[in-house]
Amino acid sequence: MTNPELALLMLGSFIFIILLGFPIAFTLMAMGVAFGCYAYYVPGQEFFDSRVFYLLSQNTFSIMNNDVLTAVPLFLFMGYMIERSNILDRLFYSLQVALKNVPGSMAVAALVTCALFATATGIVGAVVTLMGLLAFPAMLKAGYDQKLSAGVICAGGTLGILIPPSIMLIVYGATSAVSVVKLYAAAMVPGFLLAGLYVVYVVARTSINPKLAPKLPKEETDVPFAKVVLMLLQAFFPLAVLILSVLGAILFGLATPSEAAAVGALGAIVLAAGYRALTWGRLKEAVFLTARTSAMVCWLFVGSWTFSSIFSYLGGEGLIKEFVTHLNLNSVTFLLLSQLIIFLLGWPLEWSEIIIIFVPIFLPLLEHFKVDPMFFGVLVALNLQTSFLTPPMAMSAYYLKGIAPKHVQLWTIFKGCFPFLGMVFITMFLVYIFPQLVYWLPDVFYGN
Repeated sequence: MTNPELALLMLGSFIFIILLGFPIAFTLMAMGVAFGCYAYYVPGQEFFDSRVFYLLSQNTFSIMNNDVLTAVPLFLFMGYMIERSNILDRLFYSLQVALKNVPGSMAVAALVTCALFATATGIVGAVVTLMGLLAFPAMLKAGYDQKLSAGVICAGGTLGILIPPSIMLIVYGATSAVSVVKLYAAAMVPGFLLAGLYVVYVVARTSINPKLAPKLPKEETDVPFAKVVLMLLQAFFPLAVLILSVLGAILFGLATPSEAAAVGALGAIVLAAGYRALTWGRLKEAVFLTARTSAMVCWLFVGSWTFSSIFSYLGGEGLIKEFVTHLNLNSVTFLLLSQLIIFLLGWPLEWSEIIIIFVPIFLPLLEHFKVDPMFFGVLVALNLQTSFLTPPMAMSAYYLKGIAPKHVQLWTIFKGCFPFLGMVFITMFLVYIFPQLVYWLPDVFYGN
């Protein structure tokens, strides 16, 4: 039965309950079933004969049978295996030596390492934590500014949810019915543009004020050219080749994302074996973490689809659409409003909840405002970078604070994130002004 007021009560109750700290996936299912029992109520019907339970079971089956989501556990396993292959320290040191003549060489090396490692894993917490243990103390020991060092680790570690192969883009593709392959192509240029702006900022800032990033002693970087090349061949190129092979197979249509992810998972095992880091314990741990994270994503989908089905049945979706369309917005103002809401949601929520729960509210409005869902998805992926960098719930800052030396204050880490937050806004502005940054690669590979 249609009852838009009850739908809004349902949405408000859900937001209130999750702010109290209840598990989001099960809260969604509980709210969907509770309000669904009212929506599908038939006098004299047995409680468990309600259609809401059929809806819940069908949604569960549909999620577990979704071919697109098959890529999620495979890419997660690839990331967890690479994380345990003992490659990060070699990669950081080889890049640091190779970039010794660049201003702020350690910070630039940390950013490149973060970008490459985040691309391989897509797990923000893992990248920030590992780089916080490896690069952050090294930069502080070398006399680097605390704020600059913290900002580099936090900003670089978040790139994995934007640069393919991104788990977030797979989840958005499954939610919006947009091709994941085209999303990967669309996100490539904005992703590397953002990473490039990070590097440009660090180089410019340390060139203007060299005290922020003192040059390392010559004895630490005076390595013969042949040895530098050998170090890069051992640390940088194997991981780069694996990532480029997976992305190339997807972008050139040689394999589906799921097939490429399977090859990437196998390649990660081979890489770990090549670095003599493949043990039964590490393999078992990677499988466990993959299963745990995949289950979280799948149950979020089940809960979200059940919740959104009841919300729409009660008339909530139509009410929101009618309200927004009566605001007399154009495409640009709609995009600005939607991105502002997503930016604010990034304070209390993680990207998975925003993509699965709240982005579907905007999707039915895209056609009315003539906004391409692919373009909207890339903007959302860029916007969600801010959720990891913006106080008070900047998760990257909290990850880093958890493993940083005690004298490094949380507010110092927050202040270090602010300039990189500015780079995210600049990138979003450039994408608004020059949409071809999003459309160029998809047009090249797949036509208009």
